[in-house]
Amino acid sequence: MSCHRINELIELLTPEWQKQGHLNLVQIIETLAVEAGHKAPLNEVTDDLLIYHLKMKNEAPDAMIPGIAKDVEVDFKEALLKARGFK
Repeated sequence: MSCHRINELIELLTPEWQKQGHLNLVQIIETLAVEAGHKAPLNEVTDDLLIYHLKMKNEAPDAMIPGIAKDVEVDFKEALLKARGFK
C-alpha cells in the first residue's frame, strides 16, 4: 500500500475513531467491515473496502462512487465531441 492510501485511510478513520473512542482500532475496522457487508474473515478486509465504505457512509444510497463520478458525462453532445478529440 502506498503512503497516500495510508494517509487517506487514517484521515477517513480518524472521525470514526473519535466517535467511538472506547473501541480499539481492530474493533472499529471490524465494525466498518460488517457495515459494508463484508462476511469473510477480518484479515481479508482490504484498504479499498474501508476507504470506499468510509467515503460513502454518509452519502445517499443512490450516490455515485467517487472516482466514477468524475468520468460520467452528463451531456451526450459534449461526450461525443470529447471522444472525437474536438474538446
